[in-house]
Amino acid sequence: MEGKKRCAAVVLAAGQGKRMGTSVQKQYIELDGKPLIYYALKTFQESEIIDTVVLVVGEGQVSYAECEIVRKYGFSKVTSVTEGGKERYDSVWQGLKALDKDPETAYVFIHDGARPFVDESILRRGYETVCRYRACVAGMPSKDTVKLVDEESFAVNTPRRKYVWTVQTPQVFERPLIVEAYSRLMAAEHTDVTDDAMAVEMMMKAPVKLFEGSYENLKITTPEDLKIAEVFLGWQVSEK
Repeated sequence: MEGKKRCAAVVLAAGQGKRMGTSVQKQYIELDGKPLIYYALKTFQESEIIDTVVLVVGEGQVSYAECEIVRKYGFSKVTSVTEGGKERYDSVWQGLKALDKDPETAYVFIHDGARPFVDESILRRGYETVCRYRACVAGMPSKDTVKLVDEESFAVNTPRRKYVWTVQTPQVFERPLIVEAYSRLMAAEHTDVTDDAMAVEMMMKAPVKLFEGSYENLKITTPEDLKIAEVFLGWQVSEK
């Protein structure tokens, strides 16, 4: 792409995946004979948008990931594999710090490795949006009516559905913006931040634009999700 600024992806693969009900961490569960994390990394490896990748893994998994994931599958864009932390925001912070080795990076794509169906069209939309708005998040309009409830699970409000989106990744930011947001977040020791957009909203008071992801860009969290992923992957194979 002519005039494209340098982009890095921070891919998060440090989660425990307890809801999968397996002894194998979910990023290493096999989907059609390959570990789940393979699919997102393959998209970033082949992307015209992404120039470099930081892979964030669980404690004690750096050597395994370097050997059995990065080198085995030839993911040459993965320039750093680093250990994450206890919570998601800890892992993101470790990934952002690893980008100090690549000072030319202008934009950062933060992606959950358990979302195997990110594709080039999503990355392109993310790049075009971040260039204009500085901070943006993939998502899709909710198909369902959403209820806000109180502590006893009684409905207290029903937002109009056209204003409700389900948030996905990648979440994409100007590098200085997201680094400063997380620097402040870690200093303030906030524990209630569930995604990167929330860090930017809270710590920088900056607006975050939503752009269209895909309904297939699901996060593998439960065994049922894995079955759905197998169907999606089968569709992709049959279309080729």
